[in-house]
Amino acid sequence: MGLHMATTTKTLLFSWIGDADLLAWSSEIDSANAEQVQALLGKQVRPGTGAGPIKTLTGQLKFDDIHLLSDKSPELVKQFAQWIAPNSQVHPVQLSSPVDYVGIFEATDAVLGRVTASASVPCSIAIHLSPGTPAMTAVWVLLGKSKYPATFYQTYRGKVLPTTIPFDLLVDYIPRVLHDSDRLLQDDRTERPTQDGFGSIIGRSNSIRATIGRAKRIAIRDVGVIILGESGVGKDVFARAIHAASSRRKHPFVAINCAAIPRELLESELFGHSKGAFTGAHSERSGAFEEADNGTLFLDEVGECEPSMQAKLLRVLQPTTDETTTTRTFRRVGDSRERRSNVRVIAATNRDLQADVAAGRFREDLYYRLAVMTLQIPSLRSRPADVQLIAEHILERVNNDFAKTEPGYVRKRLSALSKQFLSEQSWPGNVRQLQNVLVQSAVMTEGAMINPRDIAPAISAASGPPPNSILTAQIGDGFSLTTHLEKIQRHFLSEAMQQTGGRKSAAAKLLGYSSYQTLAAQLERLKVDWR
Repeated sequence: MGLHMATTTKTLLFSWIGDADLLAWSSEIDSANAEQVQALLGKQVRPGTGAGPIKTLTGQLKFDDIHLLSDKSPELVKQFAQWIAPNSQVHPVQLSSPVDYVGIFEATDAVLGRVTASASVPCSIAIHLSPGTPAMTAVWVLLGKSKYPATFYQTYRGKVLPTTIPFDLLVDYIPRVLHDSDRLLQDDRTERPTQDGFGSIIGRSNSIRATIGRAKRIAIRDVGVIILGESGVGKDVFARAIHAASSRRKHPFVAINCAAIPRELLESELFGHSKGAFTGAHSERSGAFEEADNGTLFLDEVGECEPSMQAKLLRVLQPTTDETTTTRTFRRVGDSRERRSNVRVIAATNRDLQADVAAGRFREDLYYRLAVMTLQIPSLRSRPADVQLIAEHILERVNNDFAKTEPGYVRKRLSALSKQFLSEQSWPGNVRQLQNVLVQSAVMTEGAMINPRDIAPAISAASGPPPNSILTAQIGDGFSLTTHLEKIQRHFLSEAMQQTGGRKSAAAKLLGYSSYQTLAAQLERLKVDWR
């Protein structure tokens, strides 16, 4: 396949056109048009008006494209945009008033979404806060700190002021809001995320919402990420969602399971090979890094790579000095020619890679090269409230699949007792185990209703109790109930702290403690290292 040179990032500026901008422009044009502008605004140019906020910013900083929003005369603002710069584009909108928050939000969201979705290369967003009404500024901040992460600018007396807004809506505030007593008001809006790619992730628990929020932030940044979590939690689902929500979504998503490919063939799968490179190499073959050019390469079970392959991966992931951080340089097996492609790498593992690094089983430098960002997927047992939602979604898909090939198939549904029964299970195999259990239950149930007695054999067949479970320890010689109860306490204390991101007051509420001081005392007494 043909290789492409690495793409560069474009910087896009977004701004409303304010009255001060139009008045500044009117002082630069002929008197007849100036009078028209000033009559439209009902204002006169005052001495010392200056260049106006937008012209001040674009005169001092360069932007690849400038997108201007306005509810004024389209023909008028089109002329104004050409005065600003040849690469300016006007997006006419209709507002009922300068404080029409709904109209402002819908117009701004639509323009940002349309422009970023149509971009052919990765883009960074800049937003000018100065022009427009306070309502417009508020909406810019809301969208620029959540759905469309942006750099903010303001201008004042001819100076450009980069503006830092020190909070993150998705990471800092939404998880906290979801723990409040009115969190049920959020359910209908957040049960099925609307951002491209994340609609397939089912759940309304606090932990999965926080994880989705973090994943959305990661998706729009062109950086590497390693996804951590137990087997079966859906790491591959999150990897595909991140790709689908990124600027690379129109390009390939290539998945390689590093544990499923024989060691001697993994290098060829990743980098390709030339004809005759080894026995059986009858023709040239491109590898995953080439096939994923301009897209995403998903390295599942990356922790299973042997040391020699870890070294080769590290070389490929080292950033070049003259290209973007996603430019990869490599050679096919048996070939001396260097090739390049532009690839975002997402890795995943169910191993504790930091423990493997400490034990010398995994290269520390490779770990930090992969883990620019980390995403921890919560286990299914840590979010029992999601089990019923996920089970109903899976069963609907199973019913649809069976109905296609089996005439007269009776669609199955879960009884109320079955839903409760499913929620009470530990699910060591997570969502993958839940799916297998529901498929088996649907096959073996004769009627339409699936009851607990239909599910129990499927659970027993799918897996035994989780190894080293705190609830399945054998009593007898050497067993201490006091010590074992402390293990159980540590487990749930750690789980609560992880779910709340270390916020003791929120964790205390989850555990039923009357105050966070009680929780703090237990953490200290039991030496709980929840991190």
